[in-house]
Amino acid sequence: MTVHTLNLSIIVPLLNEADNLPQLIGHISRLRPVPQQVILVDGGSNDGSVSIARELLKDVSSRTHSLTDWLVIESIAGRARQMNAGAGQATGEVLLFLHADTQLPTDAIDKVEIAVRQHKWGRFDVRLDSTHPLLKVVGTMINKRSRLVSVATGDQAIFVKRSVFEQLGGYADQPLMEDIELCKRLKNISRPACLKSKVTTSARRWQQHGKFRTVFLMWHLRFDYWRGVSPDVLKQRYYK
Repeated sequence: MTVHTLNLSIIVPLLNEADNLPQLIGHISRLRPVPQQVILVDGGSNDGSVSIARELLKDVSSRTHSLTDWLVIESIAGRARQMNAGAGQATGEVLLFLHADTQLPTDAIDKVEIAVRQHKWGRFDVRLDSTHPLLKVVGTMINKRSRLVSVATGDQAIFVKRSVFEQLGGYADQPLMEDIELCKRLKNISRPACLKSKVTTSARRWQQHGKFRTVFLMWHLRFDYWRGVSPDVLKQRYYK
């Protein structure tokens, strides 16, 4: 097993991710080099996510003698609060925030290590796990927009030096658009590293709620947030 060279903590917020946990833990375990630390932060799941995660991690440790320090902690619900709680337990000099349904490329840590030599924060390009032509275009447009405006979504595995994250006070305590808000503050400090290496994220929302409807909703929410609509109002529309 390759030993990590970058002191990095991966932080994953969980809420009812029991079905995704085997794949999530499996793919993180296959990263090369391995991360120093992974923190799974549950926000009040009622599907047994916490107990399932702990059982899976016992198996990982017994089989691989893992060099990664895995933690499962619990937090008040809310993605921003969960990620801040994870950051509070992190020992890494760099924090990488990963959604439970997003997979990093196998060499992600090497990519981040190179990036943070010149940048204080960054993100990956993204692809959606669908062969539908529209969703391929959606992924391409997300990457182009992100590169143009220096703002990333949580699906792009945002990473940041811990000292900078702490300097900014972490994620704002808001129920939606916490990733956009963080990036707006980060880009006042420096431009991001825009890695062409791609993470793969779930297309389930587009598949469940309709591709065109979801594309329209996402753009409309971002526009309304830009013009000052409260994240609490946006959350009600997002989770309809």
